[in-house]
Amino acid sequence: MAVLQGRLFLSPRIIGFYTNLFGHKTKFFFLWEDIEEIQLVPATLSLMGSPSLLITLRKGRGMDARHGAKQLDDEGRLKFHLQSFVSFNAAHKTIMALWKARSLTPEEKIQLVEEESEAKDLQTEEGGSFLGIEDVKMSEVFSSTIPFDVPILMGIFEGGPVERRIMEKVGCMDYSVTAWEPVRDDAHQRQVHCRLDKKVARRDGEVMSTQQKSPLPDKNGWLIEEVMTFEGIPVGECFNLHIRYQLEQASSKQKSCSVQVFIGMAWLKSCKNRKKITQEVASKLSSRLKKIFSQLEKELIPAN
Repeated sequence: MAVLQGRLFLSPRIIGFYTNLFGHKTKFFFLWEDIEEIQLVPATLSLMGSPSLLITLRKGRGMDARHGAKQLDDEGRLKFHLQSFVSFNAAHKTIMALWKARSLTPEEKIQLVEEESEAKDLQTEEGGSFLGIEDVKMSEVFSSTIPFDVPILMGIFEGGPVERRIMEKVGCMDYSVTAWEPVRDDAHQRQVHCRLDKKVARRDGEVMSTQQKSPLPDKNGWLIEEVMTFEGIPVGECFNLHIRYQLEQASSKQKSCSVQVFIGMAWLKSCKNRKKITQEVASKLSSRLKKIFSQLEKELIPAN
């Protein structure tokens, strides 16, 4: 199954998870006493450059949460894979503190977490926090008619050499994607990771995102929705960026399609100058989109 991204809830008694990503809701929880082992998984390319936690439950425990597990191993133990935390170190320390303190009283657990995590703003729900895309106010930042059919235009979402060349030319370095995996009958999902060029972000930073594609209702195009997180850039830990691409085949016989792109900001923490930050992100993304589609035309239309 695809790696889930959502909001992690921690309390002295349970660990819970909720996501409403692209309108698909998932929630589950299990007791700290149900956990047999917590492993730190180092960052790898397959994990999109981010470390993660692998939680293994005791045999037969937490079966009500089976729908959220990564796998059920040969010994009958559920395994849960957690990654893309806003602050991995703080989340890791807090989770380990609560698990190790499972035999303590609730008051003793909270005291231990405060001492070990040194993260006063964690407030028992640290995690890669993703709001459902329908919960974010979306605004149009790009609209254009492109002289290609939709299937050709979808090449920038297929993970091939064209996509990689274009993305690197617009400042997305070390660009990597996973294969599209089915999440519903009509929808597929993948993970994207890249390192931002200093010219784009003013300093080194990383981007990790989840993309989901599904056909438009009349089957004449595609809807691509994306939830993007940032590491190492100013105030990047304060928000997630939601992007919606709508690619629709033109009704005329001429080969062309319309492209509309909308964005929204999901704020995770209080932050000054939200309006200014939103305007700056929208401006940069609009400029980046123009460059992407301009590069696509250069790739696909031979020079005279």
